[in-house]
Amino acid sequence: MIRLLCLVAVLVLACASPAAAHNVSAGADLRIAQTIAGTELTVVIKGTARVPGPLRIGVIAFQPVAGLPVELKVRSVEDGRTVTGVARAATRDPRYTELRVERTGPHELTLRAGGEVAVVPFRVLVEHGSGAEFLIYGGFFVAGLLLVGGLLTGALSRPGRAVLLGGGAAAGVTVAVMVIVFEPMVPAGPPDGAPPVVTTQAGGRPFVQARMETVPERPAAGEEFTLRVDLVDGSTGRPVDDLAIHHEALAHVIVTSEDGRYFRHVHPLRTAPGRLEVRLRADRAGAYVAHAELEREDSGGQLLMGRFSVGGQGPESSGEGSRAAEDGEDGPGADAGDGSGAQPDAAGGGGAAPRLQPAVPVAGRPATVELDAPGSVRPWLGMGGHLIVRSRDGSFLGHVHEMGSGGSRLRFTFTFPQGGRYLAWAQYAVDDRIVTVPFTVDVTASESPR
Repeated sequence: MIRLLCLVAVLVLACASPAAAHNVSAGADLRIAQTIAGTELTVVIKGTARVPGPLRIGVIAFQPVAGLPVELKVRSVEDGRTVTGVARAATRDPRYTELRVERTGPHELTLRAGGEVAVVPFRVLVEHGSGAEFLIYGGFFVAGLLLVGGLLTGALSRPGRAVLLGGGAAAGVTVAVMVIVFEPMVPAGPPDGAPPVVTTQAGGRPFVQARMETVPERPAAGEEFTLRVDLVDGSTGRPVDDLAIHHEALAHVIVTSEDGRYFRHVHPLRTAPGRLEVRLRADRAGAYVAHAELEREDSGGQLLMGRFSVGGQGPESSGEGSRAAEDGEDGPGADAGDGSGAQPDAAGGGGAAPRLQPAVPVAGRPATVELDAPGSVRPWLGMGGHLIVRSRDGSFLGHVHEMGSGGSRLRFTFTFPQGGRYLAWAQYAVDDRIVTVPFTVDVTASESPR
């Protein structure tokens, strides 16, 4: 009997369903960066312990806009049930707005702030009890009953039955102990509300094809415009609406002018399935390049690029921009924003000048970039800092993160692919603002092998 019960316990554990959902973790907070209402916010959806039950949502501001009201609406995709509320942005510790959800599974969070609307898909996930828990508690419960029964039977001078009941109690304890020992070795099953397991082709889903455009088609310098990114599946032609949260955002968009004097690191709003939009303003005419970093579920990270032009009198029409580039005077700094569309600090972003080691990097070899922040750095997008590097022609973009130095000193390691001049921007958050430090790097070509 003992062997039989142990075999049942092992089979139950072996048949447990493996975790199979990308980026799914019940009980964990979900953080989503959004560039909305002219500022940079991070929406925090706290993990849910049960349903029906409370869902807590807060908004963290990374610009001096504390108190900005953000209208919230949570809708269940499966039954359409909707709840609403209002959250106010806070610099560090948000006051969470509590909404009630009735079920697990796919939901949509609609955000409204400053006349802009974003619809963010997410899932309500709750851990559920497993067969292992049933075996553990059941084994101990049955063992306790049989042990008491054995003692009573022995007291009534029935030793044969007492031994049988004692053996059953030992079997129950053995099953419970076996399950306790082997359960950590078995992958946990998916939580309630997780997406169904979908069998995909080897290598994952196809990469995304993107079309970038501005509305209006040719914006004027100094006027607000919308950068729109439409994402399409290359094999089906249908909108791509299965983006994974990648470094706390559905997508990271880097917009720079051709001469590098304009810089924005923004997080566009999902306004429709497969459509991302962000509002921008450029104060100079000329050519611009936009890079979008995103990750599709089961497909890995991807970098997309598009170009557009801003009309009006400026370096492009006067020829000053091209002459500066020829003379080697181009570089970031004149309008290196703070990542949200706000105006830069008077010192071109603030912070101390970066230090490179070696002072003149060599292509193909790691280089270190260090700089000191004017205060204690707070995490932004899950990291202490970001280093973004672009080639002069915009064909190359690199993005690495701070190495976890802590305190007010930031340290990055980056390998430049080839010789030439690169435009670079280091970004980090202190207090209630995002600081952008623009600089240029001249890289020597690697020596040819003998």
